Amino acid sequence: MDDEKIVALYIQRSQQAILETRKKYGAYCRVIARRILANLRDVEECENDAYLAAWNTIPPQIPRKLSIFLGRIIRNIALDKHSYNTAKKRNNEFEFILTELEECLASSHTVETIFEAGELAQCISQFLYTLDEQTRNIFIQRYWYSSSIKDISLHFQMSSSKVKSNLFRTRNKLRFYLKSEGLYI
Repeated sequence: MDDEKIVALYIQRSQQAILETRKKYGAYCRVIARRILANLRDVEECENDAYLAAWNTIPPQIPRKLSIFLGRIIRNIALDKHSYNTAKKRNNEFEFILTELEECLASSHTVETIFEAGELAQCISQFLYTLDEQTRNIFIQRYWYSSSIKDISLHFQMSSSKVKSNLFRTRNKLRFYLKSEGLYI
């Protein structure tokens, strides 16, 4: 079933919308959550919470692209669950991915206040469009989808060291870009 029909089912408040969403996007949502969370029960819980959030959000919001809309919902839910799970302890590779970006996002402002204002997100988005397509996709795979270096190197058919080097250079470029925009001090 295409996205417009699924969204129409949400608007009609038909429970079939959730079944069709699960059928078409269930694996996609689980992959996003699994890259952030280690526990499969947590992944399932996040997936179900994402369907509920979509149910509660559509309408009044009407997503232009359902996959991106669901991806954003599941990612945010998984990040919240990760924060809850790691409030007293440190965890796996996802923590490492976050620490890679810390030096780019350091500022006298809190990340939350800048992000709430939308400035940081907009600035990073603008920065990404200054990159060539492959570099942009490598960055997004690592920091949005939380893909491992190994997975990225296989996907882009390059060595792990080349992927690491690419990410290092891109993070440095991001830091300088944020400095030039006044968002990094």
